[in-house]
Amino acid sequence: MKLVTFSIDTIMGTSTRIGALLDNTVVDLNAAYAAMLNYSGETERPQAIADAIVPADMLAFLQGGKLSMRRATEALQFALSHPEIEQETSQIRFALSTINLLAPVLNPPSIRDTISFETHAKNFEKRTGKPIPELWYQQPLYYKGNTQTIQGQDAMIPWPSYTKKLDYELEFGIYIGKTGTNIPASEAKDYIAGYTIFNDISARDVLQQEVTMLLGPAKGKDMNGGNIMGPCLVTPDELDPANLAMTAKINGETWSTGNTSDMYWSFEKIIEHVSQSETLHPGDFIGSGTIAFGCGDELERWIQPGDVIELEVEGIGVLRSTVGERR
Repeated sequence: MKLVTFSIDTIMGTSTRIGALLDNTVVDLNAAYAAMLNYSGETERPQAIADAIVPADMLAFLQGGKLSMRRATEALQFALSHPEIEQETSQIRFALSTINLLAPVLNPPSIRDTISFETHAKNFEKRTGKPIPELWYQQPLYYKGNTQTIQGQDAMIPWPSYTKKLDYELEFGIYIGKTGTNIPASEAKDYIAGYTIFNDISARDVLQQEVTMLLGPAKGKDMNGGNIMGPCLVTPDELDPANLAMTAKINGETWSTGNTSDMYWSFEKIIEHVSQSETLHPGDFIGSGTIAFGCGDELERWIQPGDVIELEVEGIGVLRSTVGERR
């Protein structure tokens, strides 16, 4: 499935839900499961049971594990095969044009972003006049991001007051699907809940100064709205991440292209490394790092206020955002 978190406006205010994306339609999975339970006649508490097993919050849903995923799949099939049910219960289907897509997981427990594409790592180190450190080839390296700065589809990117060079980064990433510690790479696939696109916004001029102190990144990455994810979470049964085309377009012009096959470190190896004596939890996000020439810094081209950024990963979709005005 392509899972989404979306918001809708109701007479009671804005409601946030999870659903399955089908072309230009989103099926509300919580509502669909409640309708299925009601239709079965096996319980008089369909909504309460639906809230527990297929909750309307993505993090809670991922914590439900394989049970919640199976029931959500059943609910989706029920909704598709019983279009008349919607007339008898609450709304189940929504036109994509009538809702707002948010980041798949609004508040992940953690964000870790790696630097797993070798050419990008080489280009980054080139500015220092040094080769890639040998450590890069020995283990996946990563930093931790701010989980409170997440946005989703059609986000407006605030321009931080302290930077003159704002930059996009073309990445994709995974959400962890179950709790685990010391996870071997051979078992790591079972811990991946799904894949999404990641635009890791950077204040490039600030970042370059910070890393010279062997700390950070700090303000080079930590900014409101700087972690953009979406438009959906694609479950592993629908996506082979080994060979996916990746493209970045600015105002419709292609700036960056690449392929997931160029990752030096697989997500399985990354999970194995990260989980050493550290527990991973459902909803934790791990980014791939930027593809080769997947940012303005490598291209010597810079995004400007009003620019529309579209990052596309084959099989996932297009993550779109707009650059805000300078402060």
